[in-house]
Amino acid sequence: MALIPATILTGFLGSGKTTLLKRVLTEAHGQKIAVIENEFGEENIDNDILVSDTQENIIQMSNGCVCCTIREDLRETLQLLAAKKRKGLLDFDRVIIETTGLADPGPVAQTFFMDDEVAEQYLLDAIVTLVDAKHAPQQLNDRQEARRQVGFADQIFISKSELVSAEDLDALTHRLKHMNPRAPIQTVHFGEVALSKVLDLKGFNLNAKLDIDPDFLKEDDHGHEHHDHAHGEHCDHPSHAKEQGHHHHHDDDVKSFVYRATKPFSPAKLEDFLGAIVNVYGPRMLRYKGVLNMEGTDRKVIFQGVHQLMGSDLGPLWAPGELRVSKMVFIGIELPRDILVQGLDQCLT
Repeated sequence: MALIPATILTGFLGSGKTTLLKRVLTEAHGQKIAVIENEFGEENIDNDILVSDTQENIIQMSNGCVCCTIREDLRETLQLLAAKKRKGLLDFDRVIIETTGLADPGPVAQTFFMDDEVAEQYLLDAIVTLVDAKHAPQQLNDRQEARRQVGFADQIFISKSELVSAEDLDALTHRLKHMNPRAPIQTVHFGEVALSKVLDLKGFNLNAKLDIDPDFLKEDDHGHEHHDHAHGEHCDHPSHAKEQGHHHHHDDDVKSFVYRATKPFSPAKLEDFLGAIVNVYGPRMLRYKGVLNMEGTDRKVIFQGVHQLMGSDLGPLWAPGELRVSKMVFIGIELPRDILVQGLDQCLT
């Protein structure tokens, strides 16, 4: 049986998750979607789009979608849905998990990798985060959960942009990009968004397409290439301080930085170093991803991780004449950038 794709929908209280979800569920896309809602969500899916209630809190919808609220553990709910699908009791093509507004998406994502039964039946596709343009600046200042949700995202949607000025929207977009340069950012009105931007994003696929906003790199490199890697944000060089304009006064604890190197990595050294780093800093490492140039192989090595879980795979061959550059992006909470950079430099051949 093919794996069931799963999407995690997250965002702070009032950011419009339920509005987006309703749109996805009621649109005539021909897909049957099972929705898992954390039951203390701030607003449940309206009963007017639900048809019947059953004992197990699994509800069939008018368009063939199913919906259930979690009262037990997420793992049990996922297993129950998969079992019902196998037995032909429920028909659905994919799962969307709507987290509560205060949730850290990390443990939800980890469920798909740590539990063998879940991993055998589901494929985690992406984490989609909604950000409320009006309240986000304050929420990002005050609440680490809000910052974590941004750090984990594969796609960010800004809602309620019509309530703020163009300048404020620009400043917010800028801030989000610095927290997470991997995730495309798009403004949405009342949940109106193409399904292709929500589903099948392949955010957790190990593939060679490392999405890092090119403007992010351009803006922060300032032309410096110090000992074989490029500076990302929050570089300590005094010459950079004056170049950082008014957009940079938010020193969020969720930050990203990009590491690049043209020399190949020694596989054994890199494995030891990353293992040690993840051991110590894993809980603070939200997402990290890279396309690596490794000694001893003509293929790209793709790696990624969430918290302490890390995986790698052989990607496509380096093309003839292609510059073999390793590119890695780390998104985390107060990550020790200097230690990471020095350690990675020492893993180069």
